[in-house]
Amino acid sequence: MVPYKEALEEIFKSISLEENKGEIAKYIPELEKVNPDNFGVYFSTLNEEEYGLGDWEKKFSIQSISKVLSLSLAYKILGASIWERVGVEPSGNAFNSLVQLEADLGIPRNPFINGGAMVICDLLISNLKNPKEDFLDYVRKLSNCPNIEFSESVAKSEKKIGYRNIALCNFIKSFGNMDNHPDEVLDFYFNMCSIEMNCYELTKTFTYLKDNNFKTEDGEKVLTSSQVKRINAIMQTCGFYDESGEFSFKVGLPGKSGVGGGIVAIFPERYCITVWSPRLNEKGNSYRGMNFLEAFTTKTQLSIF
Repeated sequence: MVPYKEALEEIFKSISLEENKGEIAKYIPELEKVNPDNFGVYFSTLNEEEYGLGDWEKKFSIQSISKVLSLSLAYKILGASIWERVGVEPSGNAFNSLVQLEADLGIPRNPFINGGAMVICDLLISNLKNPKEDFLDYVRKLSNCPNIEFSESVAKSEKKIGYRNIALCNFIKSFGNMDNHPDEVLDFYFNMCSIEMNCYELTKTFTYLKDNNFKTEDGEKVLTSSQVKRINAIMQTCGFYDESGEFSFKVGLPGKSGVGGGIVAIFPERYCITVWSPRLNEKGNSYRGMNFLEAFTTKTQLSIF
C-alpha cells in the first residue's frame, strides 16, 4: 500500500518552506484580493482514502477548471457531434489567441482555450432550458455539494475587463461557429468561470473522471467509459494552456488548471487530487501547485506513465 498520507504531508511541508514565487491573476480585479499565500490540498482515492492539508476548506474561483465540466455536459447531451465545432489538438499558442482562430477559420483548437470554451457554452445555451441554472445544478449534482455557487462579484469583474474575450467571441461569431448572441455566450462564460469551490468540493466534483463506475446520488451515470477516456485524454494534452507538454512530462497525469490558482489532477481508477495556491508562474499555472504535483508523482511513482 502506498503511504499517501506521509508523502502528502512531507511534500506539503517542504513546499511551504520554499519561496512562493509567481504573481496572482491581477488582471481580474476580484482575484487580486485573494491572499497569495493560501495553500491547500485535498486527495481522494478510489477506495475513499482521503486527506486534506492546509487551506483545503477555503473556497476559491475555479476559473478555467470549469471548462472540463461544461465540456462534459455538452458531450453528454450532444455526443460526438461537438467535435464538428471544436478540435482536440493542443494549441501551442496563448489560451486567448486570436491569430490561431483566423488561421483555423473560427474552429478553436480545443475546448479548454477560451475560444473553444465559448463554443461549448454556445452549445449549452442552445440545448438547456435555463442555461446558467441548469449548468450550476449539474455541477452540484456531480459534487453532491448543494452550496456551490457562481460568484457575482468575480463574474462582473471579468466582464468589466474582458475585452479580449469579447473580441474572441465576436470573431468566432463572424465565422459562423456560434449560434447565439455573443453577449449571451459571454454572460454564461464569465459566470461559469466564476464558480467557487474549495479543494474538497473540487476533488469530489471530478470523481466521475477518476471512477469509471461513478454514478450520481440518483443513480445516473455521468458519461460513458469512452467519453471519460476522451475527456481525460484532452486534459492530458491540453489542460495547462501552452505548458501542457511540460505538465505531462513532469507530472504525468490528466489535469486542468485555472488562473484562480487551482489545479485538479486525476489518475484514472486510482485517485484525484486538487491543489490550490494563487501565485501563478509565467504560463498562468499555479507555481506551488505544479511543484507539488511533480513532487507527489515522483515520490509515489504513481503517474499514468
